[in-house]
Amino acid sequence: MEYLANGDENKIISVEVAPEDANKRADLFLAEQSGFSRAVIQRLISEQNVCLFDKLVKANYKVRTGDILVIKVPKPKALEVKAENIPLAILYEDNDLLVINKARGMVVHPAVGNYSGTMVNALLYHCHDLSGINGVIRPGIVHRLDKDTSGVILVAKNDVAHLSLAEQIKSKEAARTYLTIATGNVKADVGRIETLIGRDLKDRKKMAVVTKNGKKAITDYRVLERFGRYTLVECKLLTGRTHQIRVHLAYLGNPIVGDPKYASQKNHFSINGQALHSAEIVFKHPRNGKELRFKAPLPEDMEKILIRLRNGQF
Repeated sequence: MEYLANGDENKIISVEVAPEDANKRADLFLAEQSGFSRAVIQRLISEQNVCLFDKLVKANYKVRTGDILVIKVPKPKALEVKAENIPLAILYEDNDLLVINKARGMVVHPAVGNYSGTMVNALLYHCHDLSGINGVIRPGIVHRLDKDTSGVILVAKNDVAHLSLAEQIKSKEAARTYLTIATGNVKADVGRIETLIGRDLKDRKKMAVVTKNGKKAITDYRVLERFGRYTLVECKLLTGRTHQIRVHLAYLGNPIVGDPKYASQKNHFSINGQALHSAEIVFKHPRNGKELRFKAPLPEDMEKILIRLRNGQF
């Protein structure tokens, strides 16, 4: 893959098809090679920003050995999202990236009907150099955390850093560890949950374990403490599906405490949203390849729950 700047107007990514990739769909192949999500590639194709030998490419085109596909990434439009002076817990910052300890209750990026108070609004106030790969609404956002999931999240300041970090997450080179308090007594001390996850057929706002038309999802888990009716669990993501840990623990029969979507049990604790925390991330710096490790301390609301559990107050 060749990544070139094209003046101030756009960036160009040129990819040649190797024999082992022949006959793949263009959108799938380019997503694998570029570090962009398949949805982003499909958007770029629909906007006529992907060419093969100067001819426009369709998403379902089957690539051939020796094909050279060129992606034009347009210069980001002027941001319409306003900068807001919202405090951020910054664990690390340099010229290429930031590591943020996101508070529970903070939305990562604006969406329809919610254009203020997000982490992106705060980032725009804090710094003016964020990657534009994900468009004007999600500048710098490499991966997401749910609104009510706290903890470590990466932010890219430029497109090269963004591509590197996104590829590390996709290839599992970057390791993400979560801590959660699950309801019930999780049976096994360690385990792997491997399923397909897709939209819940009964409620399209929820995700579910499905038998077809889903995406492969893998979560490794380890029990850290048992409290009889509750369990402190460490989870490692091997894939990054929407609501993955929440869906997988509910699938085990141990939904996360306070989860408004996947836990039917009454929330007996003072916590708004699921007791799920992105505790640690390990990755290589996109510029120098040095391994970096960052931890975010458990938030106060989860610490209070653990104190009660350890004192038998539940």
